[in-house]
Amino acid sequence: MRWLKRFVLFLLLVFIVPALAHAGFWIAKPRPSSWNAADWSSADILPKVPAIDNAAVYIFSARTGGLKGAFATHSWIVTKQAGDQHYNRYDVVGWGSPVRKNLRDPDGKWYSNFPKIHHEVRGAAARELIPILEQKIAAYRWREYGDYTVWPGPNSNTFVSSIIAQIPQLNTSTPATAVGRDYPANEQWFSFNNGVLRVTLGGYAGFAAGKNVGLELNFLGLVAGLNHATGEIKIPAFGAYSVF
Repeated sequence: MRWLKRFVLFLLLVFIVPALAHAGFWIAKPRPSSWNAADWSSADILPKVPAIDNAAVYIFSARTGGLKGAFATHSWIVTKQAGDQHYNRYDVVGWGSPVRKNLRDPDGKWYSNFPKIHHEVRGAAARELIPILEQKIAAYRWREYGDYTVWPGPNSNTFVSSIIAQIPQLNTSTPATAVGRDYPANEQWFSFNNGVLRVTLGGYAGFAAGKNVGLELNFLGLVAGLNHATGEIKIPAFGAYSVF
């Protein structure tokens, strides 16, 4: 049984201890008392009126609300096509019909938490990407009432991760804190997309290796890993940090 003890110790040190440490930091921070009390306004990251001739695609992420925010972020997609003077935002949410268009400001805070642009594409590349994105979003399978599951998925991060996986030109992945990203949206526990091999036990545990992610281990939605290409280390609940 020595191997079992070592395995449990590994899980504790690599996943559970960092997650509990970040939970301690999170609990000490001031937070809104309820959904209605939270600030959902624009974070003023994007121009209010974008230049009409520019096309852009953005992947946004922000910490979620309540205690969940200690461990997870919420992801969404924003597009702006050339010729338009408005953005389109695509989220998956846990109430009503899951897939929403323009639910909130494109760069809106999420439960009072400021978002970050995790990835962006501009110009001609974005112009070509947007119709493909819209087609994949329209075909997302978990779009009916009752399809959303907070954990292990399918949730908001499953949505964005599955769209990214189908579009090699995006050349990115969702943040390591995007709990639900490893849920198999296609219900296949083994997949190889965009140079990334993913093996998952229904989103509860697994690993990923390859382009854009490096090497990742995931356990209960928490991700630990190393990406030599970007010089990042991924710490459960904390996220990715450049170290070399």
